[in-house]
Amino acid sequence: MKQTGYLPGGSPMARGMKIAALVSAALTVVFALAHAEPLAITAGTFAYHLLMRLAVGFVFDRTLNNRVDYRRRWFRLHRFEVKLYDRLQVGKWKAALPTYDPEAFDRHRHSWDEIAQAMCQAELVHEVIAVLSFVPVAASVWLGAPAVFIVTSVLAAAFDLLFVIIQRYNRPWVLKIVERLQSRR
Repeated sequence: MKQTGYLPGGSPMARGMKIAALVSAALTVVFALAHAEPLAITAGTFAYHLLMRLAVGFVFDRTLNNRVDYRRRWFRLHRFEVKLYDRLQVGKWKAALPTYDPEAFDRHRHSWDEIAQAMCQAELVHEVIAVLSFVPVAASVWLGAPAVFIVTSVLAAAFDLLFVIIQRYNRPWVLKIVERLQSRR
């Protein structure tokens, strides 16, 4: 399977994230040199969250290359999830969220089996990102304002968990197609 969107270019979302990461990193340096500490901290935190997301995606893309065994226990849907996703009405809002690399999930370019593997990798990426979203809380030891770092970390992690939910919500449907196609062989 082809490498996904963590390389130069990519989807509009990918390009926008990369530009925002570079701009926020540059602003961090500018504000730090200007001794505008609150602005430097804000830009630095923003830069961390964007650069960390790009780095995690890049590492997973290079190491797993969308070849994840979707039959592993970790990826099985639990009974409570079906009820939770119904209660959250995932089907109504999932399309409103952006996709970093739509090509990885394109049924015209990839088999359903490959798409299921990409879905698992995307889930793992967002789970790791959700955990790493709390790293900036450690900065509050030196910079103070722990509530600000905690709130931004919780919001960032919650945002990534939405993508985990979408992958887990969609995967059973994709796996049914995979099973149907495999039974025809």
